[in-house]
Amino acid sequence: MNNQNLTHYLYGLADNALILGQRLSELCGHGPTLETDIALTNIALDLLGQTRSYYQYIANLSHENLSEDDVAFLRKEHEYRNVLLVEQPNADFAYVITRQYFFDVFHFLMLEKLQNSKDLNLKAIAQKSIKEVSYHKRFSGDWLKRLGDGTELSQEKVQNAVNDLWVFTNELFETSKADQTVLKELQIESPETFKSDYYKIISSTLEEAKLNVPEVTYFQEGGKQGIHSEHMGYILADMQYMQRTYPDMKW
Repeated sequence: MNNQNLTHYLYGLADNALILGQRLSELCGHGPTLETDIALTNIALDLLGQTRSYYQYIANLSHENLSEDDVAFLRKEHEYRNVLLVEQPNADFAYVITRQYFFDVFHFLMLEKLQNSKDLNLKAIAQKSIKEVSYHKRFSGDWLKRLGDGTELSQEKVQNAVNDLWVFTNELFETSKADQTVLKELQIESPETFKSDYYKIISSTLEEAKLNVPEVTYFQEGGKQGIHSEHMGYILADMQYMQRTYPDMKW
C-alpha cells in the first residue's frame, strides 16, 4: 500500500469529522433546549474522537515525526480535504439538523463498508465509530421529521435548509484517483455503490417529514480538492488560533 495514497484517503475521512465537529462545538450553550444542547455537544465530541483516531494513524504513517495536533492545527486551508457540506454555517437550528442528517446518512453507509476493510486500523475505527454514528443518524433524522411535520414556521425553515444544502450532497460520493486506488487495494466498496441507497433514504425521510425533495441538476464541489467556501477560513482561524499563537503549548 502506498502511504501517500492512504494518507490522502484518511485526510478525507478525518477532515469531514473534524470540521463538522468544530461547527457543532460552536453551538455549545446555544441549543434550543438543554437536552438538545447536550446531545449536539456529545455528537461533536464523538466526531472529534473519530478525528483523533484517523489523525493518529496519519501521524504514524508519516516519516516527518508528526503528531495528531500538527496534522489538525498546522495545515493551511487548501490542505484540508473535507466536503463543502460540513463547513456550511449554523444559520439556524433547521440548517444544523439538515446538514447533520445529510452527512450522517452518508457517514453511516460509508462506515458499513469500512468495517470490511483489509486495513485493520480502518476496520477498528469503523467498528467503534458506527455505533456512535447510528445514534447521530437517528437523532438528526428524528429532528428533521419533527421540524418538517411541525408548525408552519418550522416546516418553512427546514425546507429552506433542505433546498440550500442539497447542492452539497453529491460531493460526498466523489473519489480521487488516489482514493480509488486505496479502495481497490483495501477491498472497500466505492461510495458510488451506495449513492442510490443514500438518496432513497434521504428522500424517504423527507417525504415522511412532509418536505419536498429538491429538483437540482447542478451540485457544488471543490472541498475534496482543497477549494473551500468562504466559511472555511473563519473556522480555521478559530480552531488554530491557540496552536499558532503559542506553538507546542502543553495543557
